[in-house]
Amino acid sequence: MRREAMRHRLTEEFFARHSTVVAPDLIGKLLVVGECSGRITEVEAYSGADDAASHAYRGRSSRNDVMFGPAGHIYVYFTYGMHFCANVVTDTVGVANAVLLRAIEPIDGIEQMVNRRGRSDNLTNGPGKLCQALGLDRSDNGASLLSGEIGIYDDSWPDRSAGRAIVVSPRIGITRAVDFPWRWQLAAERNERNERRRPGGSRTP
Repeated sequence: MRREAMRHRLTEEFFARHSTVVAPDLIGKLLVVGECSGRITEVEAYSGADDAASHAYRGRSSRNDVMFGPAGHIYVYFTYGMHFCANVVTDTVGVANAVLLRAIEPIDGIEQMVNRRGRSDNLTNGPGKLCQALGLDRSDNGASLLSGEIGIYDDSWPDRSAGRAIVVSPRIGITRAVDFPWRWQLAAERNERNERRRPGGSRTP
């Protein structure tokens, strides 16, 4: 059976929950952007006005407007003058919850990812690398994950529970709310496209 035939696109109902509930459920899901795809292996949750590390902590603005809903859209922002980062908007309209996509394991379109990144290793093991490899930028801010070329799928990945635990830890690359255990990672496994990386990060939503 073709891989596409086994994919079930995640619905708005899946995303319309608190970010800390959606985030661990995204581990193992398939992120698809056009002809490229990868297994989500690392995420972080952010919770608006309740979270000093969130872009929405001080309220709504033109920059973070997408975070306030509806759920099932993508929030893309530019940071450090060089990187884009992509986030999944969750919860209900008016509540600025989001999940930062920090890493994926490449599956489809690897040649295209290599061309975009200009290298064949460490392709998508970081939020900025992920966006560059998949070609995500500010033009994708606000795009729906429920239809179109960008989507997240449940494809009944057989290896999801095959000996690789989900590790929970504090978020990284932030200076506020540093103790919140809102980072989820699939236990490390050597991958020729994504060498195991050192801790680090970029500004988060």
